[in-house]
Amino acid sequence: MPKLLLVEDDPNLGQLLQEYLSAKGYDTDLATDGNKGWQEFIANTYDLCIFDVMLPKKDGFSLAKEVRMSGRDIPIIFLTAKSMKEDTIHGFRVGADDYMTKPFSMEELLLRIQAILRRYRKEDTPAQSSIYQIGTYSFDYDHQLLSRNGNEQTQKLTSKESELLKLFAQNKNQPLSRSFALKLIWGDDSYFNARSMDVYITKLRKYLKEDESVQIVNLHGEGFKLMA
Repeated sequence: MPKLLLVEDDPNLGQLLQEYLSAKGYDTDLATDGNKGWQEFIANTYDLCIFDVMLPKKDGFSLAKEVRMSGRDIPIIFLTAKSMKEDTIHGFRVGADDYMTKPFSMEELLLRIQAILRRYRKEDTPAQSSIYQIGTYSFDYDHQLLSRNGNEQTQKLTSKESELLKLFAQNKNQPLSRSFALKLIWGDDSYFNARSMDVYITKLRKYLKEDESVQIVNLHGEGFKLMA
């Protein structure tokens, strides 16, 4: 049974869509604001996301950006009361696979979900590489190995080190929010988890120090950036 994440702040529409999609064979979780939607996303594995654009606490566009930054390859459909062309364009720019304007037909939404999921079937898409190139280093995420100069210099990483380095590699040369990384890998951005992450970042800097062109820099008030 495909699993869907529906984030809709209208309680009537949200419940109606959840019941309809569940009746059609989709295991559907409902969240009523952007923050709850993100918490559901990082706690579960979904096949498709449906986000309302105008959400409290965190809008659908921001939520979609975080989903894309997580590295998970998952389709997103936006639902919106807006019909402006600029909003549609912005939706696709942040990674939407489809866009529906309210009011819409539930049958049409179902057909679009089915069409998108067919495109995303694993057998129809190439496997995503787990090897990341970081300067002169090669990072094998599946085997948790960081190597340089072939296999002459190899460092075995812990699970947390691997998750953190993967997130940096997927956002190479792009700002990475401290809060985003903490919530994705540690589950929340508490003070103690933040201190723990700082320790792991210090370790990663040590592992990457042989290549002077590779740096994990602090961005004041924002987070970090892996420069390579």
